[in-house]
Amino acid sequence: MSVTLPRGATDTHMHIYDAAAPAAPGTFMPGHFPVEDYRAMQRRLGLERVIVVQPNAYADDNTVTLSAMRALGKGAKGVAVVQPSVKDAELERLTKAGICAVRIMTLHGGMLGFDLMDAVMARVHAVGWHANIQLDGRELPRYEAQLKRLPGNFVIDHTGKFLEPVSPDHAAFKSLLRLVDTGRCWVKLSAPYETSKTGAPKYEDVGRLAKALVKHAPSRMMWASNWPHPSARNPAPPRDEDLLDLLADWAPDAKVQKQILADNPAELYGF
Repeated sequence: MSVTLPRGATDTHMHIYDAAAPAAPGTFMPGHFPVEDYRAMQRRLGLERVIVVQPNAYADDNTVTLSAMRALGKGAKGVAVVQPSVKDAELERLTKAGICAVRIMTLHGGMLGFDLMDAVMARVHAVGWHANIQLDGRELPRYEAQLKRLPGNFVIDHTGKFLEPVSPDHAAFKSLLRLVDTGRCWVKLSAPYETSKTGAPKYEDVGRLAKALVKHAPSRMMWASNWPHPSARNPAPPRDEDLLDLLADWAPDAKVQKQILADNPAELYGF
């Protein structure tokens, strides 16, 4: 690998799927991807910390995610899905278990959209959670004002996840930069294969957005594997080593790589 991992290197977005846990009706279940498989990848790459993100497959039943966090140990925290009607005792239980954010997923299969975001954030901000948001980045101008009104920090997944990658001077990308400029918005540089039209190995169309973000606000960028790459299993998923090596292209400076891999996630997630 061309990136040397610093101490405290963090994978800020991955999922665990357990074939023994039934998926919610009508959701996508990519297969059986247990903690042992993730841990092997984590060791191979030299990652120390991880954020386990609740997959759409389990809707708002966070059991598999919580059990994965327990198995992964003190270097693991999580992102859950809860409804605005969640009981205080449940929020307390989840927080004690290491949950630190709620997943807002506005794309197909997501459970909480922008219509419920304000109500759910009003509940979870009180226990210190932030919002972890996945949307089609082209929609950012439409929701920019609502996102700016969020209490506390918020995270945008997958380099903005522009389903049709835009140019860095596009209005929607400028909207993302303005959100980052609030100082409360963080961006995960991850899963370029989900949106790229130029494709592997460099994903140049997503890469130019990642480079622009790193240049604009290196202290607000983080890296994630998106393991086990649920939407890109066939014919074979991308190699995790190759995805990590993209950082050498997006952020060539070793000090900036350390910020993205270790310092920024430590600040946001409280490691």
